[in-house]
Amino acid sequence: MKIFETHAHLDFSNFDKDRDALLQDCFAKGIEYIVNVGVDEKTIIASIKMAEKYPQVYATVGYHPHDAEAFDAEIVRKYAKHEKCVAIGEIGLDYYRNLSPKKVQKQVFEEQIKIAMEMDLPIVVHDRDAHEDTLEILEKYMPPKVVFHCFAGDELFAQKVLNNGWKISFTGTITYKNSLLGNVVRMVPNDAFLIETDSPYLTPVPFRGKRNDPTKLRYVIEKIADLKRIPPKKVAEYAYQNSVRFFLGE
Repeated sequence: MKIFETHAHLDFSNFDKDRDALLQDCFAKGIEYIVNVGVDEKTIIASIKMAEKYPQVYATVGYHPHDAEAFDAEIVRKYAKHEKCVAIGEIGLDYYRNLSPKKVQKQVFEEQIKIAMEMDLPIVVHDRDAHEDTLEILEKYMPPKVVFHCFAGDELFAQKVLNNGWKISFTGTITYKNSLLGNVVRMVPNDAFLIETDSPYLTPVPFRGKRNDPTKLRYVIEKIADLKRIPPKKVAEYAYQNSVRFFLGE
């Protein structure tokens, strides 16, 4: 079963003690590709370096809404040109924590959408408690390739995303007892979803509370398979094909 991990933060300090060993374990267990995601200058550079070291690892570059006030367009443009950069992200809006003023978040989100479109790169969107504004800004520019990372909206919002030809990505949150995403998983077409861990966060059941890593993606796969009533191998296959087309253009 080939697996494509579309969103991880393996450069974070949580992995400093065993990063290389973990990555080798991931590759040995069927993780064919990993997209390591930048959220600020430090993690952008770290993600690029990791992608240079491992053929199976790719990087994204972008400023997370929490770091919007530190946004540097030249940093994004510089590293987005790297041959291992496959997207601009994760970018968007976060009204849950509001670590940056909403006005700044919106401005920086728009600027990075423009850069992505100029450079013909997909966009990895962070949207937390900001569905309406996130959608409004994206629909202002209508970038062709967008994935809503760690989707947390309802069926109506999911349909709006899908109507624009964009993708929805599921994490370990779909395995939680209080998850409201079951109907969203069922309704998303098989050619429109990606899977991710968001490592080290959002660890799926039965490991909730422990550090997450790409080897645990199989629990996300199994949950989707259960909800869609199709074999896990087919879920992995659909997600893999969708991810390759989205990030690698193959």
